[in-house]
Amino acid sequence: MGDNSEASHVVSVSREVAAGAEWIFELIADPAQQPAWDGNDNVAEAPGGQRVRAVGEVFTVTITHGSVRENHVVEFEDGRRIAWRPAEPGQQPPGHLWRWELEPIDAACTRVTHTYDWTRLADEKRFPRALATTSDKLQASLDRLADLAERA
Repeated sequence: MGDNSEASHVVSVSREVAAGAEWIFELIADPAQQPAWDGNDNVAEAPGGQRVRAVGEVFTVTITHGSVRENHVVEFEDGRRIAWRPAEPGQQPPGHLWRWELEPIDAACTRVTHTYDWTRLADEKRFPRALATTSDKLQASLDRLADLAERA
């Protein structure tokens, strides 16, 4: 496998979180909560009232340098899985995807997996940023999310 293999374009981390899946999912599916746990320090703010409920929805966030992103929800199973493809307003998503998967272990513990997948990213100008989205960045988001969920 070379640098252009699909495997090199998918980064994923997992950990157990001492909180129920439904509560953790609320922190992810409500975009207004995302700035509190974003380990990429990329999301500055998101308007309230955008809680995701279905595939096909679009939620907006403002990123740290002031641009707005429209996030197109492409996978959704309430309390278990959500994935979105970010895009500039009014544009088609360029091909990268953020995914969260929750697997309840019991009522008070959940295995959470966070994935960044850029196998379909076609815009080469975006490759350096995609390459910089390493497992430590995803782990930072997952750890911040765990800290928020476990404090509740």
